[in-house]
Amino acid sequence: MPEGGGYYSSKKTDDICEDVCGPTTKAALSMSRLRCALRGFDLKALLVLFVGVPVFILMVYLHGQKFTYFLRPIWEKAPKPFNPIPHYYDSNVTMDSLCRLHGWNVRETPRRVFDAVLFSNELDILAIRWKELHPYVSEFVLLESNSTFTGLRKPLFFAKNREQFKFVESRLTYGSVGGRFVKGENPFVEESYQRVALDQLIRIAGITDDDLLIMSDVDEIPSGHTINLLRWCDDIPEILHLQLRNYLYSFEFLLDDKSWRASVHRYRAGKTRYAHFRQTDDLLADSGWHCSFCFRYISEFVFKMKAYSHVDRVRFSYYLSPSRIQDVICKGADLFDMLPEEYTFQEIIAKLGPIPSTYSAVNLPGYLVQNVDKYRYLLPGNCKRESG
Repeated sequence: MPEGGGYYSSKKTDDICEDVCGPTTKAALSMSRLRCALRGFDLKALLVLFVGVPVFILMVYLHGQKFTYFLRPIWEKAPKPFNPIPHYYDSNVTMDSLCRLHGWNVRETPRRVFDAVLFSNELDILAIRWKELHPYVSEFVLLESNSTFTGLRKPLFFAKNREQFKFVESRLTYGSVGGRFVKGENPFVEESYQRVALDQLIRIAGITDDDLLIMSDVDEIPSGHTINLLRWCDDIPEILHLQLRNYLYSFEFLLDDKSWRASVHRYRAGKTRYAHFRQTDDLLADSGWHCSFCFRYISEFVFKMKAYSHVDRVRFSYYLSPSRIQDVICKGADLFDMLPEEYTFQEIIAKLGPIPSTYSAVNLPGYLVQNVDKYRYLLPGNCKRESG
């Protein structure tokens, strides 16, 4: 009990708030307490908390993939470099001389060549490929499925348009395989399943030991003179990857020369398996063309974006907008708004932005140049696509 006979109370008071606002009503006192609580916060800190953080989350949602790809040199090491093999060619040089220039001997007779592909819907590119390789291939092997890699049902496009390819009919082994249509499955599982089926079809086609087998996607086109060289030369590596010029949308947008997944194998029964990944360190320089997303119709772009193994790159539905796709094609920009897939900051920065146009139509597949009116959309200066 304090002096003077009064009473002491230990009950908490609002003296601090009273210093700010003075005694007042209960409602005003509540506001006073809030103002007092906020008095210790900096306005800039509040802006960061209530504005900056949501904006940051939104930016990560919209552009997180770019951020990840830009930091790729930190979290992923570059693969082992290839062993590049110089490639010599001139139409006036004999095959004996060409083989010897590569350090190989010439054969008395050429090997048989089997060209095996999984087919989706690339009818024009398939025609250009087969016309390029027709003089040198003994058997064309094509497998298609009624399922995309992402499990979408699709027509058998080749079967419906087989009449266009009568020029290979006598040397064609064709097969189809039913899709498994497993919902939510990784697309690479379905892709692997179809490649195993293609491996079986190759054996049905009659391949034997030491025949050459071309393993590549339809849009990875080896040059005819490259295949002719390999079929005539002895002592070539058992597995040889092909370095292809890497084009996007048409032969106007030359991205680089880093396409390497196409390969040629000296077949070995029980050992050779159809695959689309790195299988050796040997790489034959300047061996053809890779023309990715080289379609005539906008609808074909949409189909592939939804059908192929990297469907996860379609992060937003507006990516599939026909007007956006057309704009991206003519700019030489990226369909998926991605940063370059490189392993050094220098290479990433060097490739930022649209691909510059090239106006050269030199050293392209012969059938393409011979049929300019039919395939004009694949040549420089013709970026406009049909709706389809």
